[in-house]
Amino acid sequence: MCGIIGYVGTSPAKPIILEGLKRMEYRGYDSAGIAVFENGKISSEKKAGKLQVLTDEVSEDHWSGTAGIGHIRWATHGIPNDVNAHPHTDCTGKIYLIHNGIIENFHELRERLTAEGHEFTTQTDTEVLTHLIESHLPGNSLSEAVKASLKEVIGTYGLAVVSEMDPDTIVAARLGSPLILGIIGDGEYMIASDATAILPHTREVIYLDEGEVVTVNRKGFTITTVDNTTVEKNSSKIEWDIQQAEKQGYDHFMLKEIMEIPRVIEDGLRGRLIIEDGIAHFGGFLEYEDKWRSIERIVIVACGGAAIASRVGEYMLEEYASIPVKVEIGSEFRYRKPVLDEHTAVVIVSQSGETADTIASLREAKRQGVFTFGIVNVVGSTIAREVDAGMYIHAGPEVAVASTKVMSGMVAMFSLLTLAIGRQRGMSLVTGKRIAKELQNVSLLAEKMLKKNTETIKSLAKKYATYDNAFFLGRKYNMPSAFEGALKFKEIAYVHAEGYPSGELKHGPLALLDDRFFVCAITPKDSVYEKNLSNIQEVRARKGVVLALATEGDTGIEQYVDDVIYMPKTLEMLTPILSMIVVQLLAYYTAVERKCDIDQPRNLAKSVTVE
Repeated sequence: MCGIIGYVGTSPAKPIILEGLKRMEYRGYDSAGIAVFENGKISSEKKAGKLQVLTDEVSEDHWSGTAGIGHIRWATHGIPNDVNAHPHTDCTGKIYLIHNGIIENFHELRERLTAEGHEFTTQTDTEVLTHLIESHLPGNSLSEAVKASLKEVIGTYGLAVVSEMDPDTIVAARLGSPLILGIIGDGEYMIASDATAILPHTREVIYLDEGEVVTVNRKGFTITTVDNTTVEKNSSKIEWDIQQAEKQGYDHFMLKEIMEIPRVIEDGLRGRLIIEDGIAHFGGFLEYEDKWRSIERIVIVACGGAAIASRVGEYMLEEYASIPVKVEIGSEFRYRKPVLDEHTAVVIVSQSGETADTIASLREAKRQGVFTFGIVNVVGSTIAREVDAGMYIHAGPEVAVASTKVMSGMVAMFSLLTLAIGRQRGMSLVTGKRIAKELQNVSLLAEKMLKKNTETIKSLAKKYATYDNAFFLGRKYNMPSAFEGALKFKEIAYVHAEGYPSGELKHGPLALLDDRFFVCAITPKDSVYEKNLSNIQEVRARKGVVLALATEGDTGIEQYVDDVIYMPKTLEMLTPILSMIVVQLLAYYTAVERKCDIDQPRNLAKSVTVE
């Protein structure tokens, strides 16, 4: 959600900044802006709409300056228009600032600054920051003025500031919104909210922690706290490369990422399964084995697709590890008064590791002193750094707003965690070996299914793209897959879709069935197969159109439904990995037929880093 980029060096800044903004488009945005030093002055432009509008606007500007900042905005305060786009400036027009986050006390600050004579030109919360800095700048450096201003702010921020008073210098700070410093070398540095933006230039980065401020120019950089305590930090290396974040011949990132799922599962499991012993072996568990033995309850906190994947983990852990589990939505958990104790583990699940509500929930858990464990994709992210222990998904960059491969990776990680905890708590060697063997094989099953069924799914999407309403039904392990199917149809195909436990059909949803609906029934040959068949017949009795997801060889189901997509047979607990792929691919091709903006659906952002 929003994107920040900054560059200081020896090359022209404008093309580097525009390139960085383009690499962050997937995060979701409604406007874009840029500010570049030019002969001691700052030239700036900002435009509502797609980044190309801004690029076209500045294409004839012969800016040769070698330092500047850029931003893509996702509106929270003030409508999306040219005026409210970033960068924002102060009364003097000499300070330019870009910001991700929300300033909660901006009304109070705005009233005070207005009374002091400052004139505001936008509807945004961000503009108060420029005027605050302006008020603190006399007698101070830009860095000192920024720190003094941030002491007055309540809220969250990832920001970058430039001023004509400190030429070719960028001051950046973070609190609740991610920022990294990229080290190119030879007096070249970058600031970004997303590693994707700087990967073409460097893999060496420093992750800023909460309350830290970095001042960077061609001479080097310094990092301090807002209270001006110097901070020494080591750099890290980003392990994935830019090619992993490009389409590589696919029409959309989403399709590429679905096709990467078999590889993601294989990479996530590599070195973590010992089949002959029926155990999972990973550092985040081994280092805390004794702690896990003392755990009597698990609370999983996540948002969006991560919460759906977590529901699969809930079923797995309760069935095979015999431990009570509850999935909580981060945006609700953080405002409750959760009852946690020393025998509770809080598992935090996030693709980006920067989801605002999930981070707030993590900090509440840590405040109460409970053990925290993270399942995260982005290495070095806030959640990854703040949990007591955890495991990386190793899915590589996920660019499409709608999560696919990372969700599959999350389910695979829950399978590992279930195996590890289950073997601690009485799971037999035979059961452990069976799970480990099937888990190792599931990536091959996914690959086989994609090769065999993609054209079938593509063809069926032409039929089902004509419907504006859909129900997705599933039971037990595949209830989350029903939620996932509905979510993806909403997100990228703009279809009104609802996911329900199949048994809830009679408790209201049946009243909506008419010729404008189709029903996708996830019906593998599992322990609730007969129950699902009964629900399908309820739909058919009301002349409903049914698309079934079934297990290979189950030709008998064809008499009850209109269409079938077959999946390979695997353990019941692993079927959602396969069924999620099917509903994701169906949603993708439906969105193609409906001519939707698949990688950047309207009104949505990849990483929800504000409330």
